[in-house]
Amino acid sequence: MAADEWVLLSYRLPREPSTTRVALWRRLRGLGVAKLGDGLVALPLDSRSREQFEWIADEVEQAGGEAGIWIGRPGSRRQERALVDALRRKVGEEYRELIALAVVAEAEPSKRALGKLRRRLRKVRRRDYFPPPEREQAEIAVEAVAAALHEVPV
Repeated sequence: MAADEWVLLSYRLPREPSTTRVALWRRLRGLGVAKLGDGLVALPLDSRSREQFEWIADEVEQAGGEAGIWIGRPGSRRQERALVDALRRKVGEEYRELIALAVVAEAEPSKRALGKLRRRLRKVRRRDYFPPPEREQAEIAVEAVAAALHEVPV
């Protein structure tokens, strides 16, 4: 599975204050961007990713930086596969971490732990543009915690 087009965000921020740079990178990481180079990130093009980049570009400019949004395609199938594989690997790792947490939570299930797992699963899904096999495994692991919770005597 590949994206027909990608939305790219190029940006440059002043070095100081560093909190602006850190906040920007956290936000980009939360979106699940692919880093193409210094100050250049990409996401598969859809209305949500484009809108997110537009908001971020405005914030960069308000902070005294420069930002631009571009729509494009990788130059070759190999480049696109590498980009998709990188995003898939990153999200797969997050799903594996979630699975490990769910296995621990299943041993002593609680509503609080289940709520945290479900919130984390939703966050990861929002960054999951090219679902890896771990997605289904993570969903099953979280629902196993729910099932274990319902089996616990009250």
